Amino acid sequence: MSEPTPLLAPITPPIIAPRLWTGGRLVSDPWSYISDDEPLPIDGSLIVSLLRWRSNKVALISTKQSLGVRVLPTETIEMGSDTIHQCELVALVFPKFTDGRAYSAARRLREAGFKGEIRAIGDVLLDQLPLMLRAGFTSFEITNFATVEFLEARNVPAISRVYQAGSEASAHTWESRRMEIPSKPAVVTGKRAS
Repeated sequence: MSEPTPLLAPITPPIIAPRLWTGGRLVSDPWSYISDDEPLPIDGSLIVSLLRWRSNKVALISTKQSLGVRVLPTETIEMGSDTIHQCELVALVFPKFTDGRAYSAARRLREAGFKGEIRAIGDVLLDQLPLMLRAGFTSFEITNFATVEFLEARNVPAISRVYQAGSEASAHTWESRRMEIPSKPAVVTGKRAS
């Protein structure tokens, strides 16, 4: 049996040059991505692949530049041997918005004590931002036109009630259910004793 012919061509969302959203606003990006075969520039804030970081860690650290690492969803960061705490930024790739492996990576980084910037790059959409913030992301490289347009006009929608702990400190729904309810005066019903 053959695949049916679609009536309409699928709509592809408009893609724009990457814009960086952090701290509730769109800002210029001070970081540059350096490919594995590209020589290191003399100065600047550099993001290299995890593979290049692992093979040239000592040389990269000796440059005294701000360093970041780009991590693909198929790669796993080893907090001890990768010495990722020496980086100021970890960029986690979302190849498709349906691929959630970077959420887990961000959460593991925060739980391991990483204090630097965690950036979401790739297919980052508006609906994901509140959950990404809860997972520990602090900056977002956005190429989706509708997402950038929304963020230019207003701030990201917040999640008001949560059940699981995130990287932020907030009250959880399950905790609020256990809070004491103020007592009401007792209501007595029935006949009054004479």
